[in-house]
Amino acid sequence: MTGAEEAANYMQGLLEKLAEFSEPGEGVTRLLYSPEWMQAQQFLLEQIADSGLEGYADDVGNVYGELTGSRSSEPIVLTGSHIDTVVSGGRYDGAYGVAAALAALRYLRRTYGPPQRTITAVSFAEEEGSRFPLTFWGSGHVTGLYNVSEAAGCRDAGGVSLQEAMAGCALGPRQPKPPCSGLAAYVELHIEQGIVLEREGTQLGIVSAICGQRRFAAVVRGTANHAGTTPMGLRSDALAAAAEMTLRLEALATAAGDPLVATVGRLEVRPNTPNVIPGEVRFTLDIRHSDEAELEAFCARALAAFAEIAKRRGAALQIKPQLAAAPAPMDARLQAELAAICAGQGLSWRSMASGAGHDAQLFAPLCPAAMLFVPSRGGISHAPEEYTPPEALAAGLNVLIALLYKLGYEEGSKDRAAGPAGSERREGHETV
Repeated sequence: MTGAEEAANYMQGLLEKLAEFSEPGEGVTRLLYSPEWMQAQQFLLEQIADSGLEGYADDVGNVYGELTGSRSSEPIVLTGSHIDTVVSGGRYDGAYGVAAALAALRYLRRTYGPPQRTITAVSFAEEEGSRFPLTFWGSGHVTGLYNVSEAAGCRDAGGVSLQEAMAGCALGPRQPKPPCSGLAAYVELHIEQGIVLEREGTQLGIVSAICGQRRFAAVVRGTANHAGTTPMGLRSDALAAAAEMTLRLEALATAAGDPLVATVGRLEVRPNTPNVIPGEVRFTLDIRHSDEAELEAFCARALAAFAEIAKRRGAALQIKPQLAAAPAPMDARLQAELAAICAGQGLSWRSMASGAGHDAQLFAPLCPAAMLFVPSRGGISHAPEEYTPPEALAAGLNVLIALLYKLGYEEGSKDRAAGPAGSERREGHETV
């Protein structure tokens, strides 16, 4: 068995073991600061130590495995993802990036010894927001988005505060401050969570940008009235108005084309009675695009169309913004490095925007950031059926190893975050 094959098998074993740390039930449920989450993070610390890396956790429970470089004063390379899941999720979302990061550092240490620049694997405490009403708690702590003092006011469905839950986080050893005051690059390997790569038969996706997102809460108010006695021409049906808005949104988004997506996700109808014309409908609106100007322009068109529909139907419309996340472009030089590595390893790839949010979007404003996708079978994610074949997982790992070698072993100067485009895989580096 070659070293690369052993690394891929080790990664696969980590994924299988991590899937065991789950609440009972279908799929994988591993929520922030739950016993299952604690066991998984502690398991990773043990694996880090067994791999000859320096392991520790920070104040919020992010777990790190450090391959210390000979030039330890230089900015580090950080790679990883998150291990929390949605309820009844899959075994690959987030966990793949963590398992691959550890497998890559283990392989690099055994094959090449210490790097010039420190490379650190990270398992972020939380990204999904499945237990507490916030996202990116783990990477947000590292990047300065959140402060630990904010945890007191955030509570889960059972009334437990984030601060109370975090108090039971007894991981060790500990370093209060994350080791990321200086970052040369952040690299994240992830399943696509979509169907594009599989549908095209493309092996890898190099992410150009993580889409910006706008969320709105809309309320349409008409007049609730008797379903049998109110003539059709004299109605102000809030549900009919909301339905027309939804179809108009779909038409506008289809006409705009990729990567624009728009979704009405939650619908609440009042009084929701068979013989009463709906008097009020509340719905959510989610719009995403990788270009800020295009995103803003589409939102303006959609909201104007909604206002026209409401006026024509004699309904009142109220729309409140809920979220405004800017697009996060990935680093152009790192994208070029990934493309060159894919070509050198004979792997097909395409550039693509990520419609889903990822930890990488928090790092993009602070340092060069890159994301690499592998296919998801059927495009399914956040579900027990989530699956990516072992050979696809191994292909992503091989590219990650090559990029980390470039950044950690070949890059030496402080003023360069990534080397020139077109790097080739190092002589002797085997791929699966």
